[in-house]
Amino acid sequence: MREFKNRRNPILPLEFHIPDSEAHVMPDGKLYLYGSFDDREDVYCSDRYRVVSTPDMEHWTIHDVSLTGQEIPWFNDPDAPKYQGIDWTHPTPFIRKMLENMAADGEDMKEQFEKAAENEKPPLLFAPDCIEKDGKYYLYFCMTDDSEGVAVSDRPEGPFTDPVQLPCGGIDPAIFIDDDGQAYYYWGQLFSHGVKLNEDMISFDEGAVVHDLVTEEEHYFHEGSSMRKIRDTYYYVYADMERGKPTALGYSTGKSPLGPFTYRGIVIDNDHCDPESWNNHGSIECVNGQWYVFYHRCSRGTQRYRRLCAEPITINPDGTIDEVKMTSQGVGNPFAPGETMMGYQACELHGKVYIGVEEQLKDSAGNCYEEKLTNLHAGDEIYFRYVESAKDWTKVRLITAGSGKVTVWMNGKIAGSITVEGKTGITKLTEAEIGMPAGRYEVVLKVDAAEGLEIFEVTVE
Repeated sequence: MREFKNRRNPILPLEFHIPDSEAHVMPDGKLYLYGSFDDREDVYCSDRYRVVSTPDMEHWTIHDVSLTGQEIPWFNDPDAPKYQGIDWTHPTPFIRKMLENMAADGEDMKEQFEKAAENEKPPLLFAPDCIEKDGKYYLYFCMTDDSEGVAVSDRPEGPFTDPVQLPCGGIDPAIFIDDDGQAYYYWGQLFSHGVKLNEDMISFDEGAVVHDLVTEEEHYFHEGSSMRKIRDTYYYVYADMERGKPTALGYSTGKSPLGPFTYRGIVIDNDHCDPESWNNHGSIECVNGQWYVFYHRCSRGTQRYRRLCAEPITINPDGTIDEVKMTSQGVGNPFAPGETMMGYQACELHGKVYIGVEEQLKDSAGNCYEEKLTNLHAGDEIYFRYVESAKDWTKVRLITAGSGKVTVWMNGKIAGSITVEGKTGITKLTEAEIGMPAGRYEVVLKVDAAEGLEIFEVTVE
């Protein structure tokens, strides 16, 4: 178990990558986050889950492992029931594009999937969800073989035991209990499916499944189902393809848990969190009277190593949700004058720059900077949102390695520039004067020149 304090993005200590976050306030009044666990560059997720909790969005606990893939008895069992996941023969725009790309490369998709189905897969656990009913906590999960299941615990953080396979196949399960106590189960990719759960919370009538609740073609649905109810409206939140790739969390609404649903828009888009940004998966939840969106951002120049983040959102009187930008400040106040912004807290990146790992570099005081902004080139842009001061802004400080020149922009206006002269691998503190009136600002560092330049810390005051 790990306890810590933080109100900034990313939320978790750097060694913990918990994406696909489903957020639920449980009966004890605490918020619990259920997600997958990234720890490899070559594949999404891993073979274990860890639950995160907080009583106040500031003091956090990362609990011990709650379930492992090795505990699932039917995984890679040739005699276990097999259920189809995504239907790759269904001609959605996404599938058509994949087929065209593979055909252009001389690959046969059908042959690839048949071959993959024959191979033994690692017991990876993909995105989960969890709900409480009658004092029991039900964790719904999915795996690399398209199987889905549920495990049970007496505690919201687990451990979860006695896994049972569900009669369906696919990814990204979601669970929702309506005001009348009826539970609903959702899953799917490109086409979503939903069904009423039986009273036991671990079974359902296969003949009662409603298909195509939201789809790629009509609702921009890619994956990552999540259901909430606000007043008398049901909100289906998911990874949204409207902008060409599923980096956004979008939502559709309806007057019934099983639809029909109408597409309403995007809540947040993590595009440009990294040059390789590709997917998003998260949820919305009301905590102590404030609604938040929980989502992830990838790092290290890959689609993986995704990080848990959160932003406050507004549910308007007409039921719509305003789109919000990714921020560095997260659920806290804007950064104060003189408050350090770590390089890994940059919330938007343009160009070749990404947040990379630095395990050994130490400064003269012995401080170790575990991650940094690296691979900087002329033309790159680095965003930090937001800083705020009652006094004029007069100074910028950078801790860097290498050399280069950076122009500081605040709310779209040039505040000043800073030239760094140093050697690769050796950290250096450089400061320069800037000029900008008091107020709240988005800070953008635009790289004019870079020679081995890396940025560890940014401070404005």
